[in-house]
Amino acid sequence: MGAHVYDQHVSDWMAWHEGYTPGSPLSRRLAVVQGLIRSALHAARPGPIRVISLCAGDGRDLLGVLSGHPRRADVHPRLVELDPDLSQRARERAAEISSAIEVVTGDASSTGSFAGAVPADIVLACGIFGNISDDDIHNTVAHLPSLCAPYATVIWTRGTFAPDLTPTIRVWFMEAGFTELDFVAIPDTTAGVGANRLTSQPMVFEPDLHLFTFLPREERPSQRNGLTGMTG
Repeated sequence: MGAHVYDQHVSDWMAWHEGYTPGSPLSRRLAVVQGLIRSALHAARPGPIRVISLCAGDGRDLLGVLSGHPRRADVHPRLVELDPDLSQRARERAAEISSAIEVVTGDASSTGSFAGAVPADIVLACGIFGNISDDDIHNTVAHLPSLCAPYATVIWTRGTFAPDLTPTIRVWFMEAGFTELDFVAIPDTTAGVGANRLTSQPMVFEPDLHLFTFLPREERPSQRNGLTGMTG
């Protein structure tokens, strides 16, 4: 859930991660994301499970599930996060959970960051869609099948703040060959979480695609109406 561009805004993302206080919109969203990750792991076929996390932040969504999950030994994740402080936090926690967890300080907007880790059975795209343009969301969704194994699950987030783009994003997933498993609009927040399964043929992986660019802070959709970006 980190930034695409490591610049003067990087401290925003460190501060953003301080928003996971009990009962906050972020913590409630995290609980939903983790529940969907658990469901995807339970539904996975026997054998190794590849997971990739785009803009993984400190990795708490996936790592919080793996620490006590019965299939932890089967999971081989790659977490990609550009902010070196956040990726180091993830790396330190991952070391306590499993030696199979790979944390990369890198640019998740480039498909090359996932070479060798795809096709993935679970793809996490959380904290991204509220901070990029509509065109970049569409582009990312359209190319997600190139990162996916057959029947992969993609878990994503986007705020439902006005104008609510989540209905359109859900259509874009359908057009890209995904079937919706769940969409949760968390009550009393503007947080939305979706889960979709790839039911069409995966696309060929292209290691040189650019998926999205994080907008300047003041232009991010998550900043509308005085929001803090916690529902991206």
